[in-house]
Amino acid sequence: QLELAESGGGSVQSGGSLRLSCQSSIAPLTYCMAWFRQAPGKGRQAVAGLPSSGPPVYVDSVKGRFTISKDKGKGILYLEMNNLQPADTAMYYCAADYSRWVCPLWSSSTEYDSWGQGTQVTVSS
Repeated sequence: QLELAESGGGSVQSGGSLRLSCQSSIAPLTYCMAWFRQAPGKGRQAVAGLPSSGPPVYVDSVKGRFTISKDKGKGILYLEMNNLQPADTAMYYCAADYSRWVCPLWSSSTEYDSWGQGTQVTVSS
């Protein structure tokens, strides 16, 4: 059973930065992983995805501001978030699909069978 644990959330002002971490119980990270977020009253939205190999992918609203990366050997997925805006306020979740290493449908939450408990990010104007 793959377990995920996020950390690094917090409260920042507009324009600030945060780095989220997601520790996986299974290393190395040779499977599909992604970051999602969910704002109050809204559905879960994909933010960034990272296949086992190949380039990262992002939703348009975070391109140029967020960077997804991983420490493959340590089993840690990161999300570096810069120039944060109030619209980025949400609970952020790490997701993984241990059975896949290519992720053509990376932005669909149904593609992942393991989720962390989430870490809150709050951005004030």
